[in-house]
Amino acid sequence: MQTLEQLLSGQLKGIKRLKLSCDLTEFPEAIFDLAESLEILDLSGNRLSALPSHFGLLKNLKIAFFSNNLFTELPAVLAACPRLEMIGFKANKIAVVPSEALSPQLRWLILTDNCIETLPASIGSCRRLQKCMLAGNRLQQLPPEMANCSGLELLRISANNIEVLPEWLFQLPRLSWLAIAGNPCCTAERALADLPGISWDDLAVTVQLGEGASGWVSHAIWRNGAMETAVAVKLFKGQVTSDGSPDEEMKIAATAGRHPHLVQVLGNITGHPEAKQGLVFELIPDSCKLLGNPPSFDSCTRDTFPEDAVFSLRQLLTIAQAITSAAAHLHAAGIMHGDLYCHNTLVNEEGLVLLTDYGAACLYQGAHPGVAAALQRIEVRAFGCFVDDLLQRLAPGEADKLLATALRNIVSECMVETVLLRPDFNGLTEKLRLIAGRTDE
Repeated sequence: MQTLEQLLSGQLKGIKRLKLSCDLTEFPEAIFDLAESLEILDLSGNRLSALPSHFGLLKNLKIAFFSNNLFTELPAVLAACPRLEMIGFKANKIAVVPSEALSPQLRWLILTDNCIETLPASIGSCRRLQKCMLAGNRLQQLPPEMANCSGLELLRISANNIEVLPEWLFQLPRLSWLAIAGNPCCTAERALADLPGISWDDLAVTVQLGEGASGWVSHAIWRNGAMETAVAVKLFKGQVTSDGSPDEEMKIAATAGRHPHLVQVLGNITGHPEAKQGLVFELIPDSCKLLGNPPSFDSCTRDTFPEDAVFSLRQLLTIAQAITSAAAHLHAAGIMHGDLYCHNTLVNEEGLVLLTDYGAACLYQGAHPGVAAALQRIEVRAFGCFVDDLLQRLAPGEADKLLATALRNIVSECMVETVLLRPDFNGLTEKLRLIAGRTDE
């Protein structure tokens, strides 16, 4: 992060990325001195409520983040930037989205945790839109023009007021990651009481293990009577996350049940001194590592991997079988994971595979059979992306084997543009079982 003093003194001339969080109440005019080079501007965590009318002078700007500010309206001047394709205004007070604010070149739109009741029809002109994050608003419906957003792959509309999901949503050819929990159209049927309460006073937190969109995960010792057990504790950050809400995540954890490829939840936290919500999980072995890393600005919706990451076909097949089995189990319980990614999958060299994180999940128990079938097959496309990402990183000499061809055929079936023509997870599990049997012969 840079400082305002550096900007005003001219020390930052020629930089491509600027991040300032210093209680700004007005947009610094000195930023325009960087117009020839600036590509990423992050002014999150300030007190801004407007942008200057000549904002379009930032002709090379590609990414603009203004989260945690005081905007009540999405600035229309954003569309004046000819190369701007990623916009983030999370946790403002936005109630109005002008039609002229949404440029057709947008790929990534984040308006999470605002006060938006309606979206303009102009969003349908955003044919390049891949990621659209609208959780935690007041939307009652999505504009029908969004059916034209044929490139949309990730959509977060959790914690809104949507009563009916539009039919066109199930016809988007590339939609893979969908979060809809916390809307009237998606009512959870099981209560949090299904999870036993675990007192915060019985938990001794030792070290933080990780951090995600919805909360922090730490190692802890659970004193349960005379027994002491090492566990993992997840504390939620707030009432709205990029994917949904803690209430829904906790209900889904209560519903998921046991499966060898899912992390087992032990209970929900009670009596936290700051009234934070949280869950207690079985501790994952230290040998487990994340299979991939989250998407980057460039990849947008697809996972990233270390440069030296490679996988054998046998590893890939083992992982694929585990994920389809876990997903089939979840969908049998009426749960869509919503975030089926390599970066939410833990593996170790002993062959353990665990699908984690219900932050974007939803319960669709009781949904119309056609809706239930479509929701599952939307997630099937996510699985196709999952396997495709791993196939791109096969170990040398593996890419031309028959097993690789068989797995590529699976990917093709998962990515058929007509949603209901894709296989379901039970069908994929059986296909992979047969493929594994042939390779063992």
